[in-house]
Amino acid sequence: MQVALDQDTISLERYLEQLFAELIEDGHQFAVWRKPKSPFLQILVDKSCQTKRISPQLEELTTGFIIHPFVDQHDKKAYYLEADEYIKLDLSLPIETQLSISKTMDQDGKKAKSILNQFFLKKSSTKEALNKNFECSKTEFIKLVDKGIQAIKDGHLNKIVPAKMKKVALQESFDLVQSFKSLLNSYPNAFINFFHLPELGTWIGASPEVLIQTKGNEFYTMSLAGTQKALGDNPLKNAAWTQKEIEEQALVSRYIVDCFKKIRLREYEEIGPKTVLAGNLLHLRSDFKVNMATTNFPQLGTVMLELLHPTSAVCGMPRQAAFDFLSQHENLDRSLFAGFIGPVNVEGETSIYVNLRTAQIKNGAALLYAGAGVTEDSDPEKEWEETEMKCEIIGKHLNLNN
Repeated sequence: MQVALDQDTISLERYLEQLFAELIEDGHQFAVWRKPKSPFLQILVDKSCQTKRISPQLEELTTGFIIHPFVDQHDKKAYYLEADEYIKLDLSLPIETQLSISKTMDQDGKKAKSILNQFFLKKSSTKEALNKNFECSKTEFIKLVDKGIQAIKDGHLNKIVPAKMKKVALQESFDLVQSFKSLLNSYPNAFINFFHLPELGTWIGASPEVLIQTKGNEFYTMSLAGTQKALGDNPLKNAAWTQKEIEEQALVSRYIVDCFKKIRLREYEEIGPKTVLAGNLLHLRSDFKVNMATTNFPQLGTVMLELLHPTSAVCGMPRQAAFDFLSQHENLDRSLFAGFIGPVNVEGETSIYVNLRTAQIKNGAALLYAGAGVTEDSDPEKEWEETEMKCEIIGKHLNLNN
């Protein structure tokens, strides 16, 4: 794709501003991402102007980007962007050495900024109902956590993961590209993503959690749970985990192993748990690897995607009982939060992530989503504080505090 820019003032920010503005103005769907610890920014554009939904048979799909809400759809399908255009940029190299870029009269980028600001900061002319996507107060969330703890004590659940949405007005100084660049710089170990579909809206995030990954014959997934604030110069060494947090993470690992047992998969490698840094938070993580050739299981990615989603890390255990509890008591439409997103069959690799640490940008506001893992030993006040910290991971990069 050729984007017109003044070659004397090329920068990543200028390029992305004009690219995003042109794509949004033309009504195209697109996704932009950077994988954890990767130097590459990847951009996929679907020019069809049609919302596509597919059965997630990963091995059969053409190159694209998959998006699935938290709640399973009645037809078991996911949203899909097909790659009409694909761009890969090395963030360590100058833009002009990687792309064909022509001159333009929009030398200061004012037109692109105006298009983006009008699109993201303009408030709806009518009083828009958020349907069930409304904010959750501290009192309401603590009541929900209390209900979850009681359900666990009554023996109905082992774990529950209630979530909330926090709506914050964007400042007039909001700059989409600067926010995206800030996420890239701040969270090198996260899946930084920004995607736009007219039907689903515009989302930006920094997910720490792989749902499934396949490359060649290797399958990979992880269990990520337990949360505490990163403190000190060496937060990994300063971490001290409580029994509640250790058990919470062990439940997620146990769920993955149970999925392997369901499909009679016995040959897998488990590494961990270990403490990992995700933004300004620490988590416990275990890694699981399977050789799909050795196990003669080439469709393992598709099979495990169906078994794992929604994981116990975003829903609870037992999964169906936890899902039913949330459907009854969580007064929130999670939309794409805690669903899954990611590139499929891009350069021979599929990398699908749980859509965590995410925000929807609409009508001059950011809708920030976060959840907390609740067990019998949970303190409702601390679970609220955890959701506030998780919202801040994205919120502080959206010029919300300027």
